[in-house]
Amino acid sequence: MPEQNYANHARLVTGFHRILYPILLAAWIGSGVNLWRSWGDHARLYSAALLFVLIFAVMVIGIYARVFALRAQDRAIRAEENLRHYVLTGKLMDPRLSVKQIVALRFAPDEEFVGLAARAAADSMEPDAIKRAIKTWRADDYRV
Repeated sequence: MPEQNYANHARLVTGFHRILYPILLAAWIGSGVNLWRSWGDHARLYSAALLFVLIFAVMVIGIYARVFALRAQDRAIRAEENLRHYVLTGKLMDPRLSVKQIVALRFAPDEEFVGLAARAAADSMEPDAIKRAIKTWRADDYRV
């Protein structure tokens, strides 16, 4: 696995992002075509509509499953980084920092973390700007 940095830190899961979702999207489009063609045929209309709705529901479940996992991780990252800040400074993180800013700060090594956290709070830095400001990247290989 290559060393993680700003350019390659985003994670795409092949089975989820590149296989499952294109298949579901194709199935949903196909079921929509089937529903359209079944519109005048009452014998097929119910099953075509049911298939269309069920595939859509599976797509929504997949999106929520991903969002819920990321939100839970964001909470854990916020707690970890708050603890790291406390260990390094004896104080909790600035309450002006948003969760997205804190999640971006996790890539900063201890030497840069405290100063960058203060700058991010004072300047209301965007998460991407925080990541770009990091000089020595600290990898996070456990993100979902």
